[in-house]
Amino acid sequence: MSRTLPDAALDQLFRTARTHNELGGEVSDDTLRQLYELAKWGPTSANMSPLRLVFVKSPEAKAKLGPALDEGNYAKTMAAPVTAIVAFDQDFHDKLPYLFPHTDAKSWFDGPRENRHDAAFRNGSLQGAYVLLAARALGLDCGPMSGFDNAKVDAAFFAGTAIKSNFLINLGHGDPAKLFPRSPRLSFDEAARIL
Repeated sequence: MSRTLPDAALDQLFRTARTHNELGGEVSDDTLRQLYELAKWGPTSANMSPLRLVFVKSPEAKAKLGPALDEGNYAKTMAAPVTAIVAFDQDFHDKLPYLFPHTDAKSWFDGPRENRHDAAFRNGSLQGAYVLLAARALGLDCGPMSGFDNAKVDAAFFAGTAIKSNFLINLGHGDPAKLFPRSPRLSFDEAARIL
């Protein structure tokens, strides 16, 4: 990798990409599979890959998700073509003999589940960001959000497992005319240092 992406690609991924509150259109199952196939290549510690996704698309699945949503997120989530539940598997280490076969990485994480939580949450969050970028790369607009009851989502979608929800992403196609004015970002000097 030795060349910078063209400006059009950088715009689509970062500079002109926006968070959309109103999403419509169609999102095919094939597109969701392509999204995962891109996102899975992003790096994680020891290739642990704790990301687990549920793409909520059917009316039945939306009915399960609805009671967990904060009031301000309900209507837009029910209207979105797809909502991705971005989650992480606290028992990710069980897959390490396959994912990181050149050493016994599983033994690094054996023991109580709570000792794996931080690694799973951190790397699952990182993979959630890859999901956003993969969605944008495929021409989807995104509406990531936190406003929901994690315990209710976990009970509805992950009961009896070591999987925990992190955040949600509504996916679809937005109307730029319905966007709020773009909010500012911190300058380099406010947010970064070179030492």
